[in-house]
Amino acid sequence: MECKLICSDIDGTLLDVNRSLSVETKAAVQSISPQIPFLLISSRMPKSMRILQTELRVSNLPLIAYNGALILDGSGKVLQSIEVPFETTKQICTHFKDSSLHFSLYNNEEWVVPALDFWAKREQNNTRVTPEIAPLEKTLQSWEEKKQGAHKIMAMGEPSELDQIEQLISELFSDQINAYRSKDTYLEISNNQLDKASALSFLLSSEYPDLTLEDVMAFGDNYNDRTLLEQVGRGVAVANAKPEILAATPFHTLSNHEHGVAAAIEQYC
Repeated sequence: MECKLICSDIDGTLLDVNRSLSVETKAAVQSISPQIPFLLISSRMPKSMRILQTELRVSNLPLIAYNGALILDGSGKVLQSIEVPFETTKQICTHFKDSSLHFSLYNNEEWVVPALDFWAKREQNNTRVTPEIAPLEKTLQSWEEKKQGAHKIMAMGEPSELDQIEQLISELFSDQINAYRSKDTYLEISNNQLDKASALSFLLSSEYPDLTLEDVMAFGDNYNDRTLLEQVGRGVAVANAKPEILAATPFHTLSNHEHGVAAAIEQYC
């Protein structure tokens, strides 16, 4: 296939062992023809993604954040926004009042945490973004007044407690919520009306109407990348991808620690 647009997941795919863009990866992306957009498509918030866009010199391009829940054009204009409804957000975050779980709430550029605890500091270090700190009850009250839901809820903590949240979602919210474990200790929650593939399809129709998913090469490693890798013209899994993703994806490259995205760009572009 002739590659006319490239998109990549970030964590576990584009970033190396230090959660950074390697020299090799930056050089490979910057070598791509200006006629071939290189887009970031991630569970991250826009602010964190823009830091990486700047390093890759693609700041003028659209991005897909929160696993597809928020799509922004190159100027930051919202093209599509699909939230977890407020009442559902509230129920998920308050159902197990006595648990030690950390809940990070995200909406567009807003990231609110109940305290700058171990989990918040870890995410701050990983994403290079500083969260707003406010008690969960206060945040929920503020969001209720604004009639604002969450683009993403990140529940972090002991695996057994996250199992309980997953069970709650399965029993009460399976018709509206998508939840997946990005790590044993991380549960990422968003609206199930979307995924990365549907978000990219929408973005193409809006910003690149001459292109279809068949014209796209995409990179990923985790469960939230599966539909994207299956539906584009060339889905490429990095070697460190989940076994199910490797099995379902026709093309493979080196691991993220070995700059697999850069190797595939050099091979296919």
